Amino acid sequence: MSPLPGAELVRSSVQLYRYLLRCCRRLPRGPVQQHYRHAIRQSFKVHADEDDPERIQQIIKRAIEDADWVMDK
Repeated sequence: MSPLPGAELVRSSVQLYRYLLRCCRRLPRGPVQQHYRHAIRQSFKVHADEDDPERIQQIIKRAIEDADWVMDK
């Protein structure tokens, strides 16, 4: 089960970024939410120069799996 409906529609890095930030809204307010919002932004910056479509899809898939794990935790 995906953390939010629509995970299967994420195809680009910008869509992933918005999706993950929406997931953060479901986390408890305060340090936990701030931590994950910061981690999402940092990861987006780190992978901003990625241009291999296959690698981008791997990153998207992994990020959604990680978001699912965090939301279940």
